Amino acid sequence: MILLIPHTIISAILVVIAFQLLGWDTTASRLFLGGIIIFTVLWPLFYLINKSYFKKVPKLMNLILFFFKELIVANLRVAYDVLTPTTMMRPCIIALPLSAESDYEITILANMISLTPGTLSLDLSKDKKILFVHAIQFKEVDAEKLKSDLKNGFEKKLLEITR
Repeated sequence: MILLIPHTIISAILVVIAFQLLGWDTTASRLFLGGIIIFTVLWPLFYLINKSYFKKVPKLMNLILFFFKELIVANLRVAYDVLTPTTMMRPCIIALPLSAESDYEITILANMISLTPGTLSLDLSKDKKILFVHAIQFKEVDAEKLKSDLKNGFEKKLLEITR
């Protein structure tokens, strides 16, 4: 399995070395811009070596944007329910069947679920095929919809990157 990380680390190291050799300030905005420049310079070289790397970068950006959107929506839902006089929260525990197989994929998926307000990864079955998730549903409990949302959202987008 070829990961995105080694190329990203090389790009980051090259940016920092270039900034230090040129005597430039290393502010966050300049490092970000330098990373974009190095990325575009290295694009043709890495494309010749590993074509899947550049196909995964847009998918990674899509996962990051999707995660932030889900994070904001979940925060707003929980905040609304906390601030209103009557609660609509209905807690439930679901058994989420996993398509993720490696420890790496399962760990990232469980962390993304736990970082989103209203959901928490509880346990993983011994055969690593089922992830138990505590979730707060609003109004009515629909476990199948929640499973579908997690599988077609977080897990699907994560597996597009890792495979």
